[in-house]
Amino acid sequence: MNEPSTAANDPTGSAAQKRPRLLQNGPLLPSLEAALDAAYDVHRLRTPAERAAFLAAPRAHGAFDGIVTSAAVGADAALIDAVPDARVIGSFGVGFDQIDQGAAVRRGLQVSYTPDVLNDCVADTAFLLLMDVARGASAADRFVRRGDWLKNRFPLTVKVSGKRLGIFGMGRIGRTIARRASGFDMEVHYHNRSPQPDSPYGYERSLTDLARWADFLVIAAAGGTGTRGLVSAEVLDALGPEGYLINISRGTVVDEPALVDALVNRRIAGAGLDVFEDEPNVPEALFALDNVVLLPHVASATHETRKAMGDLVAENLRSYFADGRLVTPVPWSAQADGRAAAA
Repeated sequence: MNEPSTAANDPTGSAAQKRPRLLQNGPLLPSLEAALDAAYDVHRLRTPAERAAFLAAPRAHGAFDGIVTSAAVGADAALIDAVPDARVIGSFGVGFDQIDQGAAVRRGLQVSYTPDVLNDCVADTAFLLLMDVARGASAADRFVRRGDWLKNRFPLTVKVSGKRLGIFGMGRIGRTIARRASGFDMEVHYHNRSPQPDSPYGYERSLTDLARWADFLVIAAAGGTGTRGLVSAEVLDALGPEGYLINISRGTVVDEPALVDALVNRRIAGAGLDVFEDEPNVPEALFALDNVVLLPHVASATHETRKAMGDLVAENLRSYFADGRLVTPVPWSAQADGRAAAA
């Protein structure tokens, strides 16, 4: 049953008058926290220590109707099982690999996320990284600041317009990146598990074939166990010494040690990275390299996009507690009609 619940264990019989209770796992945008406070009774676990203390005695805090979290923090099986009355998870972010799918499905939880509203900013960041690493913008900035322009000319860089762009993951963000590429007169090919019948772009049957074809390989595939390490040493070797890797997806999609080795030994030309395998820990071997641009996972980090993401989290929860349905459920989320379940 996915019936939206009210506060459980209500000795007064006035549960219908009580606000739904939410367990917040990790910090969220201040404006979103304020919106949640206006509509719900929220218990926050801001730190790992607070989470550990909660898990040691979860029932001491009473029942919860739902969990709210972020893509970065998620909700593991231990947390999901600690709140057996919860029926919904609202997540701030487009990735849901940190939410334990098995536990959520087993419990029949409805799970929401925030797709589409961040497509533009993530696609913009993909091209920011692509342009930066190809034209050496960050490296040239450091060149000027060091005073090296007084001694030498900055080396020649690589033209972007008219090149071949490979996209691994032609989903919402991948399609937005492909549209950006048209402004640079780039030819676009892609690789998914299967070709998209309505796609105007060329399809490559394997990721290795896509890397071999591309001048720039952009990773826009979802994270999780199914894509872990798919950008392997073999794929990087196929990309080759004139190819560039751009990752705005999840660090786990790339074999990070293989990528570091390829960059250090110039087996690929360069990389633009917004994500890493063990954030915020970045391999120190990358710090001294001028052929890699490093960002601290900020692809969607604009005021406008983060507000839209927060608004969508709030709207999903409002919709669920109103009629048992989410606006943007994750693909595997239970979507039973709460009103029908109640009847």
